[in-house]
Amino acid sequence: MKCFASFPRFKDGRNAMELQVKDANSGSLWQFRVFVRKNNYLKPVFSKGWCNFVQSKNLKVGDKVKFYKEEDDQGSGAQFKIKAKKAVKIFGVVFGYAKA
Repeated sequence: MKCFASFPRFKDGRNAMELQVKDANSGSLWQFRVFVRKNNYLKPVFSKGWCNFVQSKNLKVGDKVKFYKEEDDQGSGAQFKIKAKKAVKIFGVVFGYAKA
């Protein structure tokens, strides 16, 4: 699961954590709760805060969301960022993506 390789590690055997993420488009800060199930399905799941983000961006099926880690310019460590893009469709065909 290299797409989640940059996520922080769960500590002390826990399966959930709070994750602060900066919106790369607006600069707003978002707080998400991230957890993994306690079985063999280890892909992270976003819960608390996720629906608010989706609604605020008016995201729909086919839109894109990118999570990434970026080093701070002042050298104070890494910051997690999120970038949402809306699918641009003409007659139901995706021609590209625009900032959400």
